[in-house]
Amino acid sequence: MRINENFLKLKESYLFATVGKKTAEYRAAHPEKKVIRLSIGDVTLPLAPAVIAAMHRAVDDMAKKETFKGYGPDATCYGYDALLDSILSSYARKGVALEKGDIFISDGAKSDCGNILDIFSAENTVLIPDPVYPAYFDVNVMAGRNIVFAEASEKNAFLPMPDDTVKADIIYICSPNNPTGAAYTKAQLKAWVDYANRQGAVILYDAAYEYFVNDPALARSIYQVEGAKECAIELCSYSKTAGFTGVRCGYTVVPKELIRGGASLNRLWARRQSTKFNGTSYITQMGAAAVFTEEGEKQISANIGYYRNNAKIITDCLDRLGIFYTGGKHSPYVWMKCPGNMTSWEFFDYLLENANVVGTPGSGFGKNGEGFFRLTAFGTEEDTREACARIQALLGK
Repeated sequence: MRINENFLKLKESYLFATVGKKTAEYRAAHPEKKVIRLSIGDVTLPLAPAVIAAMHRAVDDMAKKETFKGYGPDATCYGYDALLDSILSSYARKGVALEKGDIFISDGAKSDCGNILDIFSAENTVLIPDPVYPAYFDVNVMAGRNIVFAEASEKNAFLPMPDDTVKADIIYICSPNNPTGAAYTKAQLKAWVDYANRQGAVILYDAAYEYFVNDPALARSIYQVEGAKECAIELCSYSKTAGFTGVRCGYTVVPKELIRGGASLNRLWARRQSTKFNGTSYITQMGAAAVFTEEGEKQISANIGYYRNNAKIITDCLDRLGIFYTGGKHSPYVWMKCPGNMTSWEFFDYLLENANVVGTPGSGFGKNGEGFFRLTAFGTEEDTREACARIQALLGK
């Protein structure tokens, strides 16, 4: 028996687990201190009333023989019509036409960003931005793939552009980005789409934060860019859009136009999912179906507005301190430069010990993250204001 030795190449601990451990140790040593966490991107507002009402109706359905649901429908990739129709209507409002068979319901974008690799050869070269959401890197290390990096830095506002001298088969793009909060314009994404089509590559486009975009020049979906259906798979999540972090629901779009190696990637993914996945629960799907209704969108937009305001509180604080940052405007993440030339972990310790505020060290997202720090807008407004007041007092000396 042999293990997958690629797992031994991973860092000993996942970034957020290390942050959590260090925070717990500090709290245990200083129980009198109020520690404010602006680190992990978990939401704090409850589910929208329209979602709760839909889930209650779904629970009632499960209590009656005539409306009880077992396994999900096979023909629509485990998605019920109500949910698929709501997703199609959401895309239509963005000017994107899809078919039900293009959409695959799942338990979230994080799962699919790793699972989608099953349909690709381990011999493919993967292009990943640096800094990057750690899961993109780790799932490819686990598979033993060759990884190359698109260098993101302060010089390019953490928005790297394609380089034709670099050969890639799979390209990860997240916009608005986690961790940097930077967002590509449609024109910039067109350059990536053209690059992928020239290379015969596939873009894995993470649109988990698209509802934070409020500028028509920025993309809400990569399919708003001409040629994207021939090269891109879009990964979407209700976690940040509708607060489903504890409910778990997402969807992946694989257009039927996307052909590689003479095979339909849509059919390959359908075959993979039918073998390894039994679908998302009926109750969860009915809750998700309410998200893109008129009432649901109004309610989740209010929640998004709450987090946007938190982001503005953070960026206003950094503006007053004269600290460089990206993100915040179209993203729940603010990516700040560490003051005083501190390393990312030095600043983590300094902020925790002197302001009792927790963020995420940028170096945990890659070498180009060294010297930067991620703060999130997903806390309460009260905690966000208090954290920023502490940061202002500490760094404004």
